[in-house]
Amino acid sequence: MHLFKSLFLAAALAGAATAASAAPQNFIYTGAGELDGLKDLLSRADIGGAQVVYNWKMLEKTKGEYDFSPIEKDLAIAESLNKKLFIQVQDRFFSPKARNIPDYMLEGAEYGGGLAPQFDNPGENKGIGSGWVAQQWNPAVRERYQALISALAAKFDGRVYGINLPETSIDLDPKNEPKDFSCDAYFAGEMENLGFARRAFSKSMVVQYVNFWPCEWENDHKYMSRLFDFAAKNNIGLGGPDIVPNRKAQMKNSYPFFNQYKGKLAYVGMAVQEPTLTYRNPQTRKPFTKEEFTAFANDYLGASVIFWSTKSPWLKK
Repeated sequence: MHLFKSLFLAAALAGAATAASAAPQNFIYTGAGELDGLKDLLSRADIGGAQVVYNWKMLEKTKGEYDFSPIEKDLAIAESLNKKLFIQVQDRFFSPKARNIPDYMLEGAEYGGGLAPQFDNPGENKGIGSGWVAQQWNPAVRERYQALISALAAKFDGRVYGINLPETSIDLDPKNEPKDFSCDAYFAGEMENLGFARRAFSKSMVVQYVNFWPCEWENDHKYMSRLFDFAAKNNIGLGGPDIVPNRKAQMKNSYPFFNQYKGKLAYVGMAVQEPTLTYRNPQTRKPFTKEEFTAFANDYLGASVIFWSTKSPWLKK
């Protein structure tokens, strides 16, 4: 009897270890309106689902008037192929012309213009890109974002596999920084949005993308540690827009926390987006391979899923 129990326990532990080390699921990552043209890709046996990005303006045409038909269409496509759907509600944009929040927020004085200019330099491409970020530190802006999340939850909680909130990183121009901005206010606002999303979506996965926090390096403001602790205690998943194995900037910020919290988070969703594909392995001097991305995501970050850009070379084979 004791031998049977010992063998049973050993088998259970071996099964748990195998499950813990299982490779992440593969999802494709794309923009709104593109999934219909990707049915062949989505239907592949090695693809578990899709993550689709919708900008705020697309979903809220006028104040409190929502159009969720783009999500309904994509959900119908995913369901027809027996695949899962993750939705991302985008409130930050990486083009000077992409001011994609509702017009009433751009015009209303209480929203302070709604957007703040930011700079970004994704991947290894030369030059500084510019764009915009919603002023989530402004309570009036945050109230409208949470109203959108609430409306989405009423329609899609339990129907979509998950919702993820955009990356934490922003890079404001110090010369044009809004007067009411502070790093503490931004952190508090993002955390409030995350807690609200978790309460609104009680059935679907809730995942916050985190890479860097403004003003912080190596957790010197305790933003990163507070976020991971909050996520672990509140059934919240975390993830990020880029898997770049052992890259210094990430290793000084979010990556060590993903490693520290392996097995403690509800879900870990990491992405290989278009800029991610430009990074090169310093040892081989070649772009990272699917196997290199996956090994780091699995072994170090503890990823549950990888959201792959449809431009990823392995998807074209």
